Amino acid sequence: MKKFTYLIVFIGIISLFTAGCFNGMKNEEQYIKVKKRVGDENNYEAFKKITTKNQVLKVKDILKESDWENAKVSMVRPPDYRFVFQFKNPEIEAKAVLYELWISPNKDQVELVIDAASKYVQLDKKKSAELIKILTSE
Repeated sequence: MKKFTYLIVFIGIISLFTAGCFNGMKNEEQYIKVKKRVGDENNYEAFKKITTKNQVLKVKDILKESDWENAKVSMVRPPDYRFVFQFKNPEIEAKAVLYELWISPNKDQVELVIDAASKYVQLDKKKSAELIKILTSE
């Protein structure tokens, strides 16, 4: 009986510690690093750093609410923009997910690819406009 009590206490402590670690990571502030394609080739330069919490959260919401497809796609041209989320705290190490973004010729819709995960989505016009405005200020 005594061993059972210790086991329950041990599991409880581990659960609290694990939950605290995950909550700390979830609430840790991030920013978005945006790179813009230069010329017609696959060359990119630093374009913008988005640090406003509301804008970062809005981009996260758009990406989370989108209906991503499992697909390996091959586009006609390199992406117009690339962006990643980075933690503001440099001591946090996390693998960055690279989002590649294409703007349609009419400049009214966006297509996104996460190449490493074979994910693809085409956003509707409203979400496209919101995302383009935040990422490019256009």
